[in-house]
Formats: sequence, structure tokens, C-alpha cells
Amino acid sequence: MNREQLEQTLEDLKTPRVVIVGDLMLDRYVVGEVSRISPEAPIPVLAAARAEEKLGGAGNVAFNLLSMEVEVELVGVIGDDGWGRRLRELMEDSGVSTSGLVVDGERPTSLKTRMVSGVQQMLRVDWEDAAPVSGEASEEVLGKARALLAGAGALVLSDYGKGVLTDEVLRAVIDEACAAGIPVLVDPKGNDFSRYRGATLITPNRKEAEEALGRKLTDLQQVSKGASELISGAQLDAAVITLGAEGIYFQTRDGREGRETTKARAVFDVTGAGDTVISHLALFLAGGCEIDVAVALANQAAGVVVARLGTNGVTRRELLAKLRESAPEVGKVLCEGDLEDLLAAWRSEGKRIVFTNGCFDIVHTGHVNYLRFARSQGDVLIVGVNSDASVSRLKGPERPVNMVSDRMEVLAAMEMVDAVIDFAEDTPAEIIERITPDVLVKGEDWAEKGVVGREWVEKHGGQVVLAPLVAGRSTTSILERAKGGVRQTD
Repeated sequence: MNREQLEQTLEDLKTPRVVIVGDLMLDRYVVGEVSRISPEAPIPVLAAARAEEKLGGAGNVAFNLLSMEVEVELVGVIGDDGWGRRLRELMEDSGVSTSGLVVDGERPTSLKTRMVSGVQQMLRVDWEDAAPVSGEASEEVLGKARALLAGAGALVLSDYGKGVLTDEVLRAVIDEACAAGIPVLVDPKGNDFSRYRGATLITPNRKEAEEALGRKLTDLQQVSKGASELISGAQLDAAVITLGAEGIYFQTRDGREGRETTKARAVFDVTGAGDTVISHLALFLAGGCEIDVAVALANQAAGVVVARLGTNGVTRRELLAKLRESAPEVGKVLCEGDLEDLLAAWRSEGKRIVFTNGCFDIVHTGHVNYLRFARSQGDVLIVGVNSDASVSRLKGPERPVNMVSDRMEVLAAMEMVDAVIDFAEDTPAEIIERITPDVLVKGEDWAEKGVVGREWVEKHGGQVVLAPLVAGRSTTSILERAKGGVRQTD
């Protein structure tokens, strides 16, 4: 499908309900800097600056789906311990229902701690018991899963090999979902994919597919042949194999196949990329999309996630903005519907957004220096321009000299300006609230008058910066000299 069709599919997407059954874990990140080697052993010393916890495993699949505004039900096992309670808190804070949690006092909550310096993982420490869940805990998992399946749009089985998806649980939930016509998507583990017999599709990465097949998949032809064997061996409808930098390959039982190439802005961390792929495939299949459409959109989402550190979700707006990156260049002058999508794309890249505004009726050297200063305060600069009517109200009936479309085109031609948008109000308060910039820049002459939007920006964690002005340079003075036939002098 072309970009416009994918955009339309995303815009028309409803909010299906997805059930996830699988291994829950807590992902903990200890982040700091390495500046020396330990005197005790030839190992780096991480000067820890902060630590944070995120939902991992099946929990990350749930978080990905919630980010895409999907109703989620999650079934998994935690221990009766502090990390289990922390995982429950994270689920509640994220909006994931905890009704599917099973507490097993005989096993610890799975915890993965990653030591990170910059964007580089240095070490991972795992606390876990990967033995199969048994007894009352296993029966409770199965009972909760069966109860939640009714009316689901898709079932995701997130298998990290930590014991929740036993053969008994797999067989029961796959058979029940298939009988109800519910798509079953499996993120597999191990070398025996026949355990997932009858599922709709599996989503191994290349290494996992190689382990299941017992051989290397060195090129696309081998990947295609391997996918066919996986489909036949596990009686699947399709296989989706993630290929890292080479994108995503899919094949169906009836012989359809294709590959989506990856177009990540930058790759910082592949943690959780597989969770993003399967969660988006589940969403789009539950929404009635064909597999080629689902794979194309899931690939775009994965391209956003790997440009961030740690496990992350992608919103519908961010995904739409990612799709529109390939749109023909329309210039810096924004139409009404462009602003939010552009902001979403910039924020997904972690850009520091600067905003300033003005009439910019006759652009002069003072404006150039002012805009150059504003741009130096961040990564991108948006300029708000007063409409013709608002300029007349503010400056008098003889203004503006230049209509708003001309003023915007002149500003858009400047290298320090990244986007230009007009506003009809007499003050920029409304447009500032829409943008919520990281930095709001105004001229130093506003120090005494009070900067419109200051309270809003600072309330949302931004800052207000006053720019120095070039003495004797203003539109008013230029017009007065023009009327009197006076040439400017130094």
C-alpha cells in the first residue's frame, strides 16, 4: 500500500480489545556515566545518576497497545515480593488492568536490571525462576485467560520462556481462540515452534527462526524457505520474521510474501522492538487489516521505537507523523492541520522546540539577529505570525504593509526558521498553548510589559528567554524614514 492508504488506515482505525497472556517482568535501568576503570578489577565503574523501572515482557506489549489507544487485558504471574508490587503499581499507573495478575508466592517476580552508560548497555543482571508455572497458579492463569477471551479482537501470547506459557496453557487458549475466530499471535521462544500449533502467526526474529529450524538464514531466499517450513510445521496461517536492519519479512500459508525495509532515524536501543512489532500486528489484525498492511504499519512503529532508549510505546499521532515523513516536501509554511503532526515528530526525536512570534511586517536586520538568537536556544524554531486583521488592530489601519502570506514566505526562506504558522488572535496565548514549547523567546523590550504565555510555558517545564535587540532597527522607524524620504545612516 502507498503512504496515503496507510495514513487512511491509521486514521480510520477503531479501538479493538486485545488479550495478552505471557511472561511478565520488570525492566530496571540504572543509568550513569563511565569515566574510569575500577582499581579492583579491569572493569568500568558506572557512576549511577538515576534508576527507573518499566513494564517488560508481556507488560511492554500491553504498554505498546495502550499507547495506541487499545483496550488491553493482561494475564501473567508475579511473585509475592517488592518487585511484584512495583510491577503492579506500574500497570496501574499505565492504565493496564491488574485483574489478570496471578500471584505465585513460590517464585520471584522476573527482574532484568540493565546498566547503561550513554546509549550503551554495559551489563544485564537477571533475577528469575524460569521453571514452568504449576499447580493452582497455572490453573488460575488458564481460568483468567479463558474468561477474558470472550469478545476479544486478538490474542497475543508473549513467550519469554519464563514458565507461564506451558504446553497445557498454550493448547487450551489457542484452541479456544481459534474456535471463536480470534486471531492468535505468538512471540515464540525455544526451538520447538510446534508448541504453537494452530496459531494465526508467529513473530520470531532471525536468530529465533534459525534456532527453530536448526540452520542459518543467510539471505532472503533462505528466509523465505524457512518461513514456509515454520508455517507448515506449526500449521500456521503466516510467519513474520524480523530481520533487524533489513526490516520485516512475512509469508502466508497461501504463498503471499513481502518485506518491509526499516527506516529508523537512528538506532539507539533495540530493547522491546519485538514487543512493538507483535503489539501493532495484533492491533491492525484485530482492526480488520490484511497482513501486508499490518506488517507495513508495525515496521514503521518499530522504526520509531529503536530510536529511543529502553522499552517504549508509540502513539497514533507519532506513527502518523512517521508515515508523513516520506510525504513530498511542502515547505515550512504550515497549514492548520500540520502543526500537531510536526510537533509529534519532533518530540519523538527528542528535539528542543523554540517558539517566538511577531508581525514581521517589513523584515530587517533586527529581525534576522533576533531569529538567529531564538534558533540558538534549541533544535527547531517555530515562528508565529500575526494575521493581517490582528496587525491592523495592533498597529493601525495602514498596517500591515505586506500581507500575511508574503510575510510568512519571507520568514520561511530564512535558514534559522524551521516552521511558520499564522494566528488570528491579538496575542499568541492560544498558539503557545497549542505548541507548549520548550523555550519561548521574546525581545528584551517585553521585560517590563510581561511576556504573554510565560506562565503556561513555565508551568509545563519550559523556559522564557529574552533576546537582545539591535538599537535603532524597527519597522516603524523604517516606515517613518520612507515617508520623509530619509535614507538610513549609521
